[in-house]
Amino acid sequence: MSTSFDARRPPQREVLDDCVHCGFCLPTCPTYAVTGTETESPRGRIYLMDLAAQGTIGVDEAFGEHIDSCLGCLACVTACPSGVQYDRLIESVRPQVERNVTRSRADRLFRGLVFALFPYPNRLRVAALGGLVYQRSGLRALVRRLGLLDRLPARLRALESLLPPVTVRALLARTPERTRPPGAARLRVGLLAGCAQRVFFGDVNAATVRVLAAEGCDVLVPRDVQCCGALSVHAGREDEGLARARATIEMFERHRLDVVVANVAGCGSTLKEYGALLADDPAWAERAAAFSATVRDVTELLAELTPQAPRHPVAARVAYHDACHLANAQRVREQPRAVLRAIPGLQLQDVAEAELCCGSAGIYNLVQPVTAEELGQRKAANLEAVAPDVVVTANAGCLLQIRRFLDAGIPVLHPVQLVDASIRGCDPV
Repeated sequence: MSTSFDARRPPQREVLDDCVHCGFCLPTCPTYAVTGTETESPRGRIYLMDLAAQGTIGVDEAFGEHIDSCLGCLACVTACPSGVQYDRLIESVRPQVERNVTRSRADRLFRGLVFALFPYPNRLRVAALGGLVYQRSGLRALVRRLGLLDRLPARLRALESLLPPVTVRALLARTPERTRPPGAARLRVGLLAGCAQRVFFGDVNAATVRVLAAEGCDVLVPRDVQCCGALSVHAGREDEGLARARATIEMFERHRLDVVVANVAGCGSTLKEYGALLADDPAWAERAAAFSATVRDVTELLAELTPQAPRHPVAARVAYHDACHLANAQRVREQPRAVLRAIPGLQLQDVAEAELCCGSAGIYNLVQPVTAEELGQRKAANLEAVAPDVVVTANAGCLLQIRRFLDAGIPVLHPVQLVDASIRGCDPV
């Protein structure tokens, strides 16, 4: 049978055939919610993949646009009654698009900029210092007052609006390489420091280390400036992502750990996928599977451990946003809520359209800024509707995206920061 896909890991026929086109995925799909267009739904994209697999349509620019517009949030996977593995399909087709679709020069340059910057913490720090000067010097206010921002392309406007509020001190801070617990160690734990995470959310890493140590863990944070490959994998940059996966496995193997902890949902989901991603590599398949079996999200590990450190009350009304790669990819939903409910005085609020993505999705809010903005505004409205004192979410991209659209008076934190505040008996904000 002729096919429009190349021979390198095309979507599998049996997985394509699992879809019965029932439409249960439609209400959970962010792009379908925004456009109402069939080809912008999981069902529609699977149909296009099927046509390409049969050679009826090509893997061309039009095909690539529909694949690129998918956030990869995987809400459709958890909603599907037939168990369609859309995650496997989109992860096999995205590299096909990267290899076979010729992007415009502007698109190639912008994506090249993103991947030359975000996986490299030292480069990101330099860029962040430039962003800090831009914000503190009054230049940002001037640009907005003169309306110059509105004249920029949508992607550059999105990049500017996602600049986080950081300080020089925070940018230069380093998480200790090793933190021992006050008593005997229950576990030897390694923490993935992350790329954007260690630069923009060093306070989350610090809180994670303090909480794990307080709960009896001997915590190691490897000093390697090593990207886990999540951004690359989710964007279809397969070779790049797999190379980073191998390097990350090697990095953690040196430390003889019981558990590897991630506090970024997107990174954690990829770490757990290493076994599947490297299953065809004889030299790495076994090592990758063994590594993935040790990975836990920080809230997942805290839910597994019997609490050891006393919790002080945190009197706050909290709205919890399910990061897609935690809830849908890792199927970790109840654990963060259980960890938060264990904090005395904390009121956890349910949020409407909880399954709908906030529009962050790795680099999605940079490369698909119009759809991302609509989703971000929709998510912010749903969060504000429950009148929270604090919004919490377990992913760096979600923190940036929600902070961008949420009322400025509402702080946005990682769940572990509330746990840390409760253990220390201090104000979380």
